[in-house]
Amino acid sequence: MKFLTALLVAAAAVDAHYTFPRLVVNGVAEEKDWSVTRRTKNDQTKQGIENPTSADIRCYSSQTAAGVMKVPAGSTIHYISTQQVNHPGPTQYYLAKAPGSVKNWDGSGAVWFKIATTYPTMDKNKQLTWPAQNLYITANATIPSSTPSGEYLLRVEHIALHMASQPNKAQFYLSCSQVEITGGGNGTPGPLVSLPGAYKSNDPGIQVNLYSLASADSYKPPGPAVWQG
Repeated sequence: MKFLTALLVAAAAVDAHYTFPRLVVNGVAEEKDWSVTRRTKNDQTKQGIENPTSADIRCYSSQTAAGVMKVPAGSTIHYISTQQVNHPGPTQYYLAKAPGSVKNWDGSGAVWFKIATTYPTMDKNKQLTWPAQNLYITANATIPSSTPSGEYLLRVEHIALHMASQPNKAQFYLSCSQVEITGGGNGTPGPLVSLPGAYKSNDPGIQVNLYSLASADSYKPPGPAVWQG
């Protein structure tokens, strides 16, 4: 019986991991998995990143994608997930403007700016709930209409915080897509940060006991302020 229980626990742990292989723009998904989204190294294992200072925190990828997806400024975006995004924690979106072709660029340097993050609410049972939790998609975000036109890396991350009271036990699930923003404006995105570099393991939004928070607004997500355009 103990052996069977261990197997069931292990299976549940695997099912709780996920990847984000397909970008959706204004309700239209990229043609197939990993066609404009860079295939992540956890494509098979679905394992999250636990060290936020690792080079993998940028795109968790060892290769570029074949295509580039046009994304009009002002578009609504989200990602399709391979499993339910069932762990508690925020979903955040970043952009980084490529100096040339995004297909040949690794996103290094202080070039990333945050465009969206999600916040929890507290239900009547004093439990935190998160936008799009337990769905097979990530929460929606909007590309600011004043984002300058050009080729970008678009990065999504979901930070799973169910074990985050322990050091380096928050789990980062993320993807980067190659996009071309069209019809943009003349905004000046910022603040700009590096990935890795924007996060430390002991940031209060990364090492945190969710179950001890007194209110939903007690949680502060890691990283720079959101640029809203």
